[in-house]
Amino acid sequence: MKRRIPLSFPAVFMLTAVLSGCQTSGTASSEEYDTPDSGTISLTVWGAEEDEELLRQILDGFQEEYRSQADFLITYQPQSESHCTDALMADLENGADVFAFADDQLNTLVASGALEPIENADSLRTSNLPEAVSAASVNDTLYAYPLTADNGYFLYYDKRYFSEEDIQSWDRMLDIAGEEGKKVSMEWSSGWYVYSLFGNTGLTVGLNDDGITNYCTWNATEGAIKGTDVAKAMTAMAKHPGFLSTDDAGFLEGVQNGTIIAGVSGVWNAIAVEEAWGRGYGAAKLPSYTCAGQQVQMSSFSGYKLIGVNSYSDHREWAAKLAEWITNEENQELRFQLRGQGPSNKNAAASEAVQNSPAIAALLEQSEFSCLQRIGGNYWEPVTNFTAEILAGNPSGKSLQEQLDTMVTGIIAP
Repeated sequence: MKRRIPLSFPAVFMLTAVLSGCQTSGTASSEEYDTPDSGTISLTVWGAEEDEELLRQILDGFQEEYRSQADFLITYQPQSESHCTDALMADLENGADVFAFADDQLNTLVASGALEPIENADSLRTSNLPEAVSAASVNDTLYAYPLTADNGYFLYYDKRYFSEEDIQSWDRMLDIAGEEGKKVSMEWSSGWYVYSLFGNTGLTVGLNDDGITNYCTWNATEGAIKGTDVAKAMTAMAKHPGFLSTDDAGFLEGVQNGTIIAGVSGVWNAIAVEEAWGRGYGAAKLPSYTCAGQQVQMSSFSGYKLIGVNSYSDHREWAAKLAEWITNEENQELRFQLRGQGPSNKNAAASEAVQNSPAIAALLEQSEFSCLQRIGGNYWEPVTNFTAEILAGNPSGKSLQEQLDTMVTGIIAP
């Protein structure tokens, strides 16, 4: 039996119904999947807490589709996509049957045996963007269902304060915000965003061939841009009255209360930002910043959200059907409508509504300066410790080179 969270747990809902129906264009054909035996099918679904209403509608559709084929007990549990693997590894055999996760966790999930190759891989390769398929694959074998092609970040800005020329320069934006008594924000507590300052400098970080450990040259003492050059630029930013390092919740709060007039975030906040700024709502690629006396275009990590099927599921065939249902063309279109998230499905991504989205357009513009995130687990904490020291004004008194060396030692640790 699958473990169930008590009904008092926040944002949990259960759908119990007799499910049936005919196949639609968004589902796998009967030739691709044998129809599982009838009976009560218990499935647990993990998804982002913000997706609860969306998943209600998607699971209702699944209910209608299969209402005559089995009795279903479907339990939704909110679970952060970025921490899905940690939660799953704590009790894999009793974890969710179907779960959403960020693509950088794929290698770990495959290595642990949590995921098995997708049976109808050819149809998924045909219907999804090549980059999304690559992000869901290990050694050209597809292990997960592509869900979104938008897990990156770019610049949100309020047009009432910034011109098209202003948003080309991070320094100019900070100055404007400072003059207005406002803030421009970026989250430095996460190495995901901090990468933007190092990624286009010639300094490198990435995953070694062992798939576990990292290489990193962020502390380099030679080259056109040295590690200390980036650290000095970050120190100047941290001291600027127009700058604020805050997390996603802080960014949204600042946008809504008027204290933040620009910030680095992703498409998941597009609807809320547009509601707050109205006609002032703008989105664009990341700007450049001053480093070593030159303008450096900020880079970014690109990423994809995927849906996995637990290889230990008691009802893996039905779980696979549900995973494909959640990620089909129609439900990716619904996800865009309700959550503003960019589809990985080719047809959904080509729709006029998606193409006209300022956030999606900004993400596409930024994609020229982005790369797929493939980082070992030792990356995150050393980066957070490094930025915390800079934000606090260097209370340790250590030189920037010492701090960079400490960070890199942690990043590349075995």
